Order: sequence, then C-alpha cells, then structure tokens
Amino acid sequence: MNMTITVNGASHQLDVPDNELLVDLLRERLRLTGTHVGCDTSQCGACTVHLDGRAVKSCSLFAAQADGGSVTTIEGIGTPGDLHPMQRAFRECHGLQCGFCTPGMIMRAIDLVARSDGLDGGAVRDGLEGNLCRCTGYHNIVHAVLKGQELMGGNDE
Repeated sequence: MNMTITVNGASHQLDVPDNELLVDLLRERLRLTGTHVGCDTSQCGACTVHLDGRAVKSCSLFAAQADGGSVTTIEGIGTPGDLHPMQRAFRECHGLQCGFCTPGMIMRAIDLVARSDGLDGGAVRDGLEGNLCRCTGYHNIVHAVLKGQELMGGNDE
C-alpha cells in the first residue's frame, strides 16, 4: 500500500506491506528508535506515540491505519537543549530508572495532561494504567507527571 504520513512534522510517502506495524515503520524505516518495543501485545505502553494528537500504542496499529495522519514520537517533542516540559519534569523528579519505558510514559503523560482539567495523584495512576514500568514503584513517575502538568501550564501540549 502506498501511504502518506507526517512524522514529527516531516511528510513521508512510503510503500508499506499491509501487515507492517506502525512501530516497525517508525523504528526500522524512519530510524526513530526512541519508540520502544516492549511486549508486542499492547500491554506495556513502551511504544506509545501520538497519532493525530492522541496517545496510541504503535505496536497495536498497522502503519496503513495511520495513512494521512500525523504522528509525533518522543524525538518530535523536544531537543537535548530544549526539552519538552514533561521531559524536564521526568528529569527533575527522577521519574525514570533504566529509561526503557520513559518515552512511552512521557508521550502518554503529555496526552493525559492535555485531556484533563487538572490531575491529582490518583488520576495520574489511573491514566498511566496501560504503561508499565518494571523498575520503579511509580512514585517518582506520578510526581513527574504532576510537575509536568505544572510546567505545561495545565493543558498545553
């Protein structure tokens, strides 16, 4: 299938097999390896990206399903010299350990903040339910999301 997709602001026209997953297109074809493959069953959330402004698990979508869409990956939200507010919050609050889940966690957290009228710790835990971290007890992650909410000014992406 011939498809057009915008990824991190750049348009791409690609010929993709019907069974190619979005995560594989991002990682293998576009070399955006910040999107991680953790489980291949959409259980862990390490592959979370934004598709048309919503957090999705890219291992559970065919690339063709994103035809005509706009994808934002962790590489598209900030730079090493100018981190996204949620990235800064994760750094400041030590919201990561090994870092494997962090890109997906940050992408989900940005969407969670953007779609809420104000989160508390319980709402953050509920909102991150589909993103797993095998290293932490989530305490610092919750603090990081709340700090990110503050830095983002509430609901700004």
